[in-house]
Amino acid sequence: MFLVSSPKPIDPQLQEFVQQIEKQSPAGISVLAGRQFRYCLEQISVEVTISEPRKFNIVEEFILRAAIELELTPNENELAQALGLDPVFVQNTAMTLRSLETLAVTPDARIILTPQGKQFYLEGSVPQPPQTKQIYAISDPLQGNLFFLSSPLEEVQIELPIFEDLIALENRCQEISELGLEELQRIIQASGLGLHVPEDGKIITAANFTKETQAIWQSVAIFVIFDALEDAVKLQVRRGKQILNYASDLLDILQTEGKVSLQNLLHLSDETIAAEREELLNQRNQEVEARIQKIEQQAIETVKELREMGEQVASKGSQEKDQVILLRDSQIRKSFLETLRKGNHQVLIYSPWVSKEVVDNEFIQLLQNLANRGVWILIGHGISRRQEDETRPIPPQVEQKLREIKTREGLSAVQVFWLGNSHAKEVVVDRKIHLCGSHNWLSYRGDRLPRGETVYKIAAADKVEEAYDFLAVRFKDYAGELWESAVQNRDANLAETSLCTWGALGMEEMALNQLQLANWLELYPVWLKVVSQGLRSKKISPDSAYLATGISMVSQFSVDDFNLELLRSNLCQVMGAIAALDRRQALKLLNEKIWLDFRRLHIAEPALVKPDDFLLKYAVKEPDRPHKTSGKKVSHKKKKGV
Repeated sequence: MFLVSSPKPIDPQLQEFVQQIEKQSPAGISVLAGRQFRYCLEQISVEVTISEPRKFNIVEEFILRAAIELELTPNENELAQALGLDPVFVQNTAMTLRSLETLAVTPDARIILTPQGKQFYLEGSVPQPPQTKQIYAISDPLQGNLFFLSSPLEEVQIELPIFEDLIALENRCQEISELGLEELQRIIQASGLGLHVPEDGKIITAANFTKETQAIWQSVAIFVIFDALEDAVKLQVRRGKQILNYASDLLDILQTEGKVSLQNLLHLSDETIAAEREELLNQRNQEVEARIQKIEQQAIETVKELREMGEQVASKGSQEKDQVILLRDSQIRKSFLETLRKGNHQVLIYSPWVSKEVVDNEFIQLLQNLANRGVWILIGHGISRRQEDETRPIPPQVEQKLREIKTREGLSAVQVFWLGNSHAKEVVVDRKIHLCGSHNWLSYRGDRLPRGETVYKIAAADKVEEAYDFLAVRFKDYAGELWESAVQNRDANLAETSLCTWGALGMEEMALNQLQLANWLELYPVWLKVVSQGLRSKKISPDSAYLATGISMVSQFSVDDFNLELLRSNLCQVMGAIAALDRRQALKLLNEKIWLDFRRLHIAEPALVKPDDFLLKYAVKEPDRPHKTSGKKVSHKKKKGV
């Protein structure tokens, strides 16, 4: 949405594009400026020489075999007589092989292989005459890369401001002729032209460059984006709908170092940024407050309606009208703890502060009991816009205690994140109950005496879902940032935190997709642990489509993998949990191909000859949860009738 507190320097041609960016982006994103530029690619033609083998024909094979297998090497005429062929035919074929440096040249035309010829014979191929091809090297200074195309880029006239007039960009085409052959081969191979494919024997053996380069103009759009969740200004470079990540990161770095002036580049002043930032942050907090006000109004209406009812009708009416109820002082903590204890799948808490007086041993044990049942807990905290500005940060020992609450598989069942910049004091349990109000859930200085606080307990589906979406997006975005950092640094601990958070949000399928995209097979056992927790709480259905994809990943493991023992244990647990919920579905997942992999990797012991035997061993039913009794005594007469 557009803010109107101050004019935004956005090119008219980009207005519609800006609206799309803001509409498709998460809440809290605003485009402050947008401007189009042109910049120059440099293009240079390159003639490459390509060597490619071919399978030898039957005559060539006879000639090569004769050179290797016969003790007395024959000459061409002797070999032709032995094969019953015309000598001219053998002579011409031998001449071709000598021209390809496969046969040695001898005065008496003996059939003798060169070392290269022996290698070709072992590979079942001979080299073809080298061929040449014209390709085009492109230097993109904004992307910081070199690449090759099979056809040249066409010159296009673009009437836009020149980007290089404001920021100097490095030209790399001048360096390309200085690159070694091996580096050129690598770049050409990465360009996907199919000209250098070593595994198929197709090799680029030489490259000749023209001396003249050609300037090719390209247009790009640069946007300044404010992210209210991170309270940060970021630069984004786009070519059409494509985001140029390298260029965006480069401009962000230059802007941070003071080498890029937003005023000069995009006509964006510090005053405009400050005004837009303040308005967006205020609007974001107002959205939360507006949602709370609606809840408060509904609670007041409910109380009025109940008062108007008679005492006899009040009980029935409260059941119909308890979608929003008001809690005061001493009722709050009791209801908070009761609501948590009833959690079956997921608990989301946002509390600006967290203190050891509240997160005591009793509270830790409550959360551990939830974790044992398969419940995930996500806790967000922070009120300042920057973490370093927090005056009451979470005590490290409290955070450590929370992270030590484990699932039965040993994962952290509680994820604690500084999200910051929020006065929200909200709890959502199982996407069914929402608690919100003036109460600091995890920090009230240990004061359990009445302080005039009020809290609303909401069961209305639409309002609970609205609150859930608000909190879940923040946790999801944070987990995404952690994952990017984890992949970049190959940090398994950060990656595990992301996987657990996605699991807590019911995003196990997305977690699997990200794991596959990152080609991070070592984390597959962790994903299986996340799934086990979801199956235990019955949050994951055994017929979820992604389970088949997940289980099939077992085929990518070998008996030599270092974490195979962990894989075995986790797969047994997951398949057992699925079988306990739906034996037929478990058998469907454990199809013939998967069963062979289970046997190959010794996931299934030799004694378990059929999938049925395997599932029978590992399908352990979870114990039923005890039901609370009313506490009323049952008369002897009643007992007798039972």
